[in-house]
Amino acid sequence: MLKDIKSMTLEALQEEFSALGQPRFRAGQVYRWLQQRGVSSFEEMTDLPGNLRAILREKYYISVATIEKRQISDYDNTRKYLLRLLDGEFVECVLMEYHHGLSVCISTQIGCKMGCTFCATGKSGFSRNLTASEILSEVQTVERDSGQRISNIVLMGMGEPLDNYENVMRFLSLVSSADGMNIGMRHISLSTCGLVDQIYRLADEKLQLTLSVSLHAPNDAIRSKMMPVNRKWNVETLLKACRYYADTTKRRISFEYAMIDGVNDSGACARELAGRLRGILSHVNLIPVNTVDGAAYRKSGRIQAFQAALQKYGVTATVRRTLGEDIDAACGQLRRRAETEADLSADL
Repeated sequence: MLKDIKSMTLEALQEEFSALGQPRFRAGQVYRWLQQRGVSSFEEMTDLPGNLRAILREKYYISVATIEKRQISDYDNTRKYLLRLLDGEFVECVLMEYHHGLSVCISTQIGCKMGCTFCATGKSGFSRNLTASEILSEVQTVERDSGQRISNIVLMGMGEPLDNYENVMRFLSLVSSADGMNIGMRHISLSTCGLVDQIYRLADEKLQLTLSVSLHAPNDAIRSKMMPVNRKWNVETLLKACRYYADTTKRRISFEYAMIDGVNDSGACARELAGRLRGILSHVNLIPVNTVDGAAYRKSGRIQAFQAALQKYGVTATVRRTLGEDIDAACGQLRRRAETEADLSADL
């Protein structure tokens, strides 16, 4: 079995090279080729001796993500990518332009186990976790295609990041490395549907990233219908973990709240939500819900009123800028379409 060399930290790579009888500085050269340059083959590492490149080919592989399909919005230049991995699986990511630079929303799993009823990703089922190098390859591929430096990363694409904890932590170490892409933790956001045990674990890492929690409801009656995870960890248990996270890291939590007509957008919901969040270092990000095939949810027409109500009760709330609506920028939609087309082709 070949080893995944791009998932290795610099320290791990130095140990590998020592075991191979190679000088440690060679590990630094390889690491920079992989992390800074994002090369796809050992032959591109032109400052390495030919015999060393041959050894590397025999023992390791380089994870890559190639562009299968790209969609570009006519409205705001948002780019939606369908990427093919080495095993033929597909993963999605989205490049967004903001005044502060380019942000890429990346995936951490192929599919998702969580089953949130408003999300397109889970409707295709779950295939596997992404490795650290595959997650990193998403960022590298998008940056190379855009020709511009990525300044911010959002782990809010396909999958639940905290359900792939070890690979995600390794990815964060790699992408923030000074010898790699050098994207600081304060420029990274991680979104979770609320895996409480892993929120406590992440808090104790004391990373300076931004934690986004998909809350979407102020109480168990509503949230359990939308998000099966709430049946294991209810709202009270989740918010207790969020308080611990904010107190431990001193970082403000972003609570994601998809505004769904007639479900969670009433004045009573706003009052209850404000009461629940009192005392937690946080803000609420109101999201116009995406239309998903097979789901009956409709976008709320009360978003501005809900925002005003929260602010009246002392809760800071913003409305997420909607990008890429004309290209199905919500993760999961492009992959589902590609799989459907493949199935149809196979039937013909």
